[in-house]
Amino acid sequence: MPSDIIWASRWDVYLLSSDSQIHWFSIVNSLMIVLFLSGMVAMIMMRTLYKDIANYNQLDNQDEAQEETGWKLVHGDVFRPPVHSGLLCVYVGTGVQFFGMTLVTMMFALLGFLSPANRGGLMTAMVLLWVFMGVLAGYTSSRLYKMFKGTEWKKITLKTAFMFPGIIFALFFFLNALIWGEKSSGAVPFGTMFALFLLWFGISVPLVFVGSFLGFKQPTIEDPVKTNKIPRQIPEQAWYLQPAFAILAGGILPFGAVFIELFFILTSIWLNQFYYIFGFLFIVFIILVVTCAEITIVLCYFQLCSEDYHWWWRAYLTAGSSALYLFAYAIFYFFNKLEITKFVSGILYFGYMLIISYAFFVLTGTIGFYACFWFVRKIYASVKID
Repeated sequence: MPSDIIWASRWDVYLLSSDSQIHWFSIVNSLMIVLFLSGMVAMIMMRTLYKDIANYNQLDNQDEAQEETGWKLVHGDVFRPPVHSGLLCVYVGTGVQFFGMTLVTMMFALLGFLSPANRGGLMTAMVLLWVFMGVLAGYTSSRLYKMFKGTEWKKITLKTAFMFPGIIFALFFFLNALIWGEKSSGAVPFGTMFALFLLWFGISVPLVFVGSFLGFKQPTIEDPVKTNKIPRQIPEQAWYLQPAFAILAGGILPFGAVFIELFFILTSIWLNQFYYIFGFLFIVFIILVVTCAEITIVLCYFQLCSEDYHWWWRAYLTAGSSALYLFAYAIFYFFNKLEITKFVSGILYFGYMLIISYAFFVLTGTIGFYACFWFVRKIYASVKID
């Protein structure tokens, strides 16, 4: 029988529950708080930074410059390549690949191409997009590696192609073996596992190499200031600027941006309910990106002001630490919302949540890294260096 209701809205009668108003209000409330905090952070940063740059550029002689303290003093070390720079390139490349996959998947879901009724369709789209975004991973990691004066680009490409997918695949295979052991129909068939393997080795790996080759052929990214040959000594840092404390503190705000939405996503995955509000999910994702960027920039600025120039890894880990809070929330959710008693079921839950948390770490870490990368290049290109 013909109906006036469009296809995309036909599930509304089943999916929009009686407490949907609470859902909307809670999400809007969360978004408003995070937007307010982001606005405050941006305002403080802009005022402080413009004042600093104006002061530094008004210095008349070298004696005054010597009296100055803060981020300008470390200009000769701030672009010194970090320890394990190759590993950082691999993680940043993987993060860009993950960011591209997440963004495009959300756009498809937002436009109604991925129905909440067809869960397999969403997962298939994510896997295929991940495979094709391998070009971005290779391109990004090799360009960054070239900036760090690296020469073994093929080794970095291999690590980019195999490290993150390899860890995820190993975890997934172990969890799937447990389901096989239980003789459950929920186990992924061997044929599907083999197809995933073929996608990884047949399409993803070659695409990572193509992207890496193109990235390494590009001109080297030039630093705004020269790097000194001898590393500068870092003064004693205050307790609140110690790496462990600053990194853990930095992850709170990005997690705060998503934890309400996270509750509904976990309910959708583990309590067999439909997740339907992709519009709000997209807004939360944008807020997450902004929050990760701004909190990492603020903490990076304080770090440089205290003359600590080891910002490369700290930028990645500051935003990435929100994944720790995500996993902690998953533990809380397990004991408060789920009634799982079987040992294997518990292992499956924590195994899959570990995979999700690891992916979240790579995604948010990359956002934080690129925010700091842009910020540091911007401020050191803005001041006069004698």
